[in-house]
Amino acid sequence: MLNRRLFTSAGALAAATIAVRRLHAQPKLEKTKVSIAVGGKAAFYYLPLTISEQLGYFKAEGLEVEISDFAGGARALQAVVGGSADVCCGAFEHTINLQAKNQAFQCFVLQGRAPQIAVGVSTKAMPNYKALADLKGKKIGVSAPGSSTNMVANLVLSRGGLKATDVSYIGVGVAAGALTALRSGQIDAISNTDPVMTMLEQKGDVKIISDTRTLKGTQDVFGGMMPAACLYASMEYIQKNPNTCQALANAIVHGLKWLQTAGPGDIIKTVPEAYLLGDRALYLASFDKVRESIAIDGIVPADGPKTALTAIASFDTSVKADKIDIAKLYTNEFAKRAKDRFKA
Repeated sequence: MLNRRLFTSAGALAAATIAVRRLHAQPKLEKTKVSIAVGGKAAFYYLPLTISEQLGYFKAEGLEVEISDFAGGARALQAVVGGSADVCCGAFEHTINLQAKNQAFQCFVLQGRAPQIAVGVSTKAMPNYKALADLKGKKIGVSAPGSSTNMVANLVLSRGGLKATDVSYIGVGVAAGALTALRSGQIDAISNTDPVMTMLEQKGDVKIISDTRTLKGTQDVFGGMMPAACLYASMEYIQKNPNTCQALANAIVHGLKWLQTAGPGDIIKTVPEAYLLGDRALYLASFDKVRESIAIDGIVPADGPKTALTAIASFDTSVKADKIDIAKLYTNEFAKRAKDRFKA
């Protein structure tokens, strides 16, 4: 009887050990080399991507990731749609615009829960600015035409009774070029991300007229939480490469977990020197401002996609809200598994 018990216990222990091994075994990746297109990698909007790359979290998942940096999200989107990149690190609303054009793309891990975009007018070019109507006929700098900075500017203008065609949009990037464009008078106003906007604001170069760098600001502008930066790919790619997408989601959520407790010194040590735009103190001031808008666990909030759809449909006539299938815009299955693994 005792021997049988020992045998049974040993058998159970062996089965449990095999189960644990299977649980922690890395599933075979369909692709180990992945190309990611991003529009303006130096922006805080895409900080989780940079952190995961710099800390080796993609490599830890068995991935060899090649990141191509474009001037704005619209160009990164074109790279993925055109097939020169596998995955886009871009704005959630791109999945809406693509579905409106009958192209099936899906977000599979969230990096930002607020757009982190502010709109400001030049205090030099428009010292007497009083209302949105004053922007009619003016030049507005955006990261790139068609990008999320352009989308937020369109939304803000629509609330002042202006159409996108009432202004001229100029692509200025999200780094030093954007600062130069505003300070040299090439543009009259700017819609951009941090650290650029905080740098312009603290030097008195702009007057902020709309701000989604905080959760409260996002609520005020959009009427709810707005999913922002994310990794998205074609549904075909996700279906064919589920283990690869899981590995990508794992790396991003690992980065989000690190960011939850990272101090200013940790950030400075981790990001490339060029991202600081020559001013560490202002870079860190910018980070403090946007920190709460970074996603916690990679999961898209339930009400977020509807908020995004309502916002876009309010000014973009090519997007018909009743024709968009919200459930197909995103999946949380990869992020949920990554959250469980990293206790994010």
